[in-house]
Amino acid sequence: MLAPLATPVSNPARQRKALEALLGKLPDASAPVAPRERTSLSARAKQIKSDQAREIVAAYEAGATVYELGRRFGIARQTVSKILKRHGAQMRRTGLSPDQIDEAARLYVLGWSLARIGRRMEVSPDTVRLRLLERGVRMRDRHER
Repeated sequence: MLAPLATPVSNPARQRKALEALLGKLPDASAPVAPRERTSLSARAKQIKSDQAREIVAAYEAGATVYELGRRFGIARQTVSKILKRHGAQMRRTGLSPDQIDEAARLYVLGWSLARIGRRMEVSPDTVRLRLLERGVRMRDRHER
């Protein structure tokens, strides 16, 4: 059944038996292949319909943030931004105002993480980091509290 091995082994009978046992576990080559299990919708990219895209644009123009719209429609804020740009929506100023940067600096000095400040101000941690660096705030290393 099996071709002989090129190099000798200490117990070829045991090796042959183990290989035959493994071969016995394989499905028959002539058996039909089982259909693949479908990926759940949550694991695939969500498709936004044109009426939903119009609703996103209208809600944004009415004052909703990209973060709020992302949560409402179950999509990433970057996807919301792409939809808005694709539909020609006038984007509001993004980032942090000078007052928000002052507040972020104060919270950071108190020990808040960039992620926590970003969640509070609805911006990414990297946005917080960049504004704080521009302001001259010294960043802690990853393990410094």
